[in-house]
Amino acid sequence: MGERSQEESVLVLRISEIYGRISELSNLSPSMEVDAIFTELVHTCIPVVAIDVPKLSSEVQAMRTKLIKLCGEAEGLMECHYSDILASFDNPLDHLRLFPYYNNYLKLSQLEYTLLARHAPAPARVAFVGSGPLPLSSIVLAAHHMPAAAQIDNYDVDAAANERARRLVRGGSDLAARLAFHTEDVMCVTQALRGYDVVFLAALVGVEREEKVRVVEHLARHMAPGAFLVARSAHGARAFLYPVVDPAEDLKGFEVLTVHHPDDEVINSVIVARKSTHAGGHPPAPAAVMRPCKCCEMVQGLHHFGHGSIVEEVGLEEVELPSS
Repeated sequence: MGERSQEESVLVLRISEIYGRISELSNLSPSMEVDAIFTELVHTCIPVVAIDVPKLSSEVQAMRTKLIKLCGEAEGLMECHYSDILASFDNPLDHLRLFPYYNNYLKLSQLEYTLLARHAPAPARVAFVGSGPLPLSSIVLAAHHMPAAAQIDNYDVDAAANERARRLVRGGSDLAARLAFHTEDVMCVTQALRGYDVVFLAALVGVEREEKVRVVEHLARHMAPGAFLVARSAHGARAFLYPVVDPAEDLKGFEVLTVHHPDDEVINSVIVARKSTHAGGHPPAPAAVMRPCKCCEMVQGLHHFGHGSIVEEVGLEEVELPSS
């Protein structure tokens, strides 16, 4: 216990020092300095360290919240930057590898769909909440994982972000007909939510826990009974990069089916849940809590990941997007 406490203290001190340097930056747009310091932060948070986020001091909690907001701002600026670069090509989808974290999106999207497909193998209508100016998750899901006829509606409150996203799938691409972009706050979307088989919730929708819980509660009220929610979360030190969704406390109205915590460069945890069909709330079925997997090993062949009696063999391969 003492060694763990010391390891946590050293890590928090290191993250606090990096936060101090980030907070002094005058501009978070991509640059050599910005890229270097955020890369350092990510590498600091990737190692698997058992941190109980709710038990951190109020000072550290406040720092963590501010840091997540700064990370979100920097991520948004980076996505705008690369979305503009990609849009300058005649066929933007042919050049997605210019985005430095493209492979991470490939692995995360493949992981999400592999976990989802256990329960919803062929969704026809999908929503992605918080798609942003560079909707790589939606593009990869539509191109490689969803059925050919599946439609994906992307929601973002930023009209400029949606305009950038549309430019990436313009022209005669099959994806242009399958991906729609809506400038709406999901908290104002009600009836439409009942039409989706699956709703994906981006990690940075609701940075503050209270805000995230309000979004989940809204989805629980308006999604169709039996529909699926795929929510991105964070675990351990990665909770200094993204908000945490607590499967036991934050997903009221849903039956949690799977909780998966990667331990490689894929930062986000993945939670798969199903909207309760019970009028009084969600049934008490336990979630399948998956032990960490190594997506870098997944793309090289078969990888086992499971917990207790739940073991599944999954083959994940790196994929190329077709030319538009």
